[in-house]
Amino acid sequence: QVQLVESGGGLVQAGGSLRLSCAASGRSFSSYAMGWFRQAPGKEREFAAAIMWDYPSTYYIDYADSVKGRFTISRDNAKNTVYLQMNSLKPEDTAVYYCAARRGATARGADNYDYWGQGTQVTVSS
Repeated sequence: QVQLVESGGGLVQAGGSLRLSCAASGRSFSSYAMGWFRQAPGKEREFAAAIMWDYPSTYYIDYADSVKGRFTISRDNAKNTVYLQMNSLKPEDTAVYYCAARRGATARGADNYDYWGQGTQVTVSS
């Protein structure tokens, strides 16, 4: 069982930056693929970024085209935490951002993830 708690959301002007954090409880955090998703009002939850340990010595990272070059996902396995650094924010990035975890490889489909946080609101003003 994994519990996830997001933090770091808020209100920012267009062009600004935020860093989201997701703290995980439970064992074997390093064995989980971690993803960030977002959901804007009236829209479906969409994939933003994901990261997994790619044995033996690197990480595999995947980004949605809409955030590539602006967002950076990272993780600190010693702290059981995954981050999402968001730069050059746009009003269309406004959404509730969710952290998710699954065993095995990264995936873009929300249905592939087993554990979810409660979400954190990100609002980008124009």
